[in-house]
Amino acid sequence: MVFPLPDKYIDLLTDFGFKRVFGTEPNKALLMDEVPLSAIDFLNTLLPPHHQIQDVTIKNPEFLGNTLVDRRAIFDIYCQSTSGERFIVEMQKAKQTFFKDRSVYYATFEIQEQAQQGNWNYKLTAVYTVGILDFCFDDHKHDSELLHVVELKNQRCEVFYDKLKFIYVELPKFTKSVDQLETHFDKWLFLLRHLASCNAPPEPLQGNVFAQLFEVAEIANFSSEEQALYQDSLKVYRDMYSVNQTLIQEGLEQGRQEGLEQGRQEGLEQGLEQGRQEGEQVGIQKVVKQMKAAGLPLKDIAQYTGLSVDDIDQL
Repeated sequence: MVFPLPDKYIDLLTDFGFKRVFGTEPNKALLMDEVPLSAIDFLNTLLPPHHQIQDVTIKNPEFLGNTLVDRRAIFDIYCQSTSGERFIVEMQKAKQTFFKDRSVYYATFEIQEQAQQGNWNYKLTAVYTVGILDFCFDDHKHDSELLHVVELKNQRCEVFYDKLKFIYVELPKFTKSVDQLETHFDKWLFLLRHLASCNAPPEPLQGNVFAQLFEVAEIANFSSEEQALYQDSLKVYRDMYSVNQTLIQEGLEQGRQEGLEQGRQEGLEQGLEQGRQEGEQVGIQKVVKQMKAAGLPLKDIAQYTGLSVDDIDQL
């Protein structure tokens, strides 16, 4: 049985939502440059001027993972522009230990697929892996920068090869409200994070392809089968979020306990060190008093103890 969903629009961070808007041929109009504000233009905001996309062909992504488990709840879009550039766009919802390694591994498929039979000069078209992340990299979590462009450079930080790029967007760092949206890139990031919470298209997101997107994303327009698929996809996403939050809380608690234990140990060590230093100070003062009583010149006492003449004179 399919129960009515409380949201008016789908969540783009679900597998179903991401696929419906970005990855299916019936909605290819959303991926064409004929409409100024389009999904393809979202990619173009991430790409250099010489690799801007005009049109794309959706390709079979099965070699990237045959099951939901294999993809860890990721739906990958594999597409190719008319000028040959190839793109993998993936929605990554949960942290993965070797996520960066996997990104490089996926890129090799797009490279090897370009091999030609017979004589071939090895000329390749550009390959891009775009990761839309529902988490932050550990090594960047304290940085405000949410867009990361990675390419091959030499020891002088000069681009060695400009046909292989990895582009990552850390969505949790995007915190702008609808009134703060300035760029086209901002608008797409807002939709990726907040489409499901919209009751109607906000004023900055009305017209052109955004109007088309809201129509495609409206749950009331789904068939019963599509609503069931979306409910399943939404459940997977929420379950994964719940598991991640549980792991985060358990990790924080474990870290707190370890921190307390470490703090106790560090406190003991700090106390011992402070006691040692204070003991040394008392010992030096006693020696100084004895040397002064023996009639040694203050400058000689200073030389032996490391104290200043004024400090010695006050003892």
